[in-house]
Amino acid sequence: MTRLKLAELTSGIGALVLGTGLGALFSHWFAPAAGFMALAGVVAHGFGMWDKHRLEAQAHAESGAWVVVLYWVCWLLLASVVMFVFVWR
Repeated sequence: MTRLKLAELTSGIGALVLGTGLGALFSHWFAPAAGFMALAGVVAHGFGMWDKHRLEAQAHAESGAWVVVLYWVCWLLLASVVMFVFVWR
């Protein structure tokens, strides 16, 4: 793992923790828009995941089978979140 990748990972985890903390702190304000916010997060994450996968394929970056499996597992989990938000909520 390069130093740049580690910095990106640390930044992303920090943003996740910050967002979770703010959501918990101000839950009574955000509750009416929670479904929309979750869907916006799913769309943004899905686009970023798809775009990164596409860019790596264009660069002919070698990825192991486990990377492909994790990519599709992530899509399945995102679909599960959408189902939870719109069907079981």
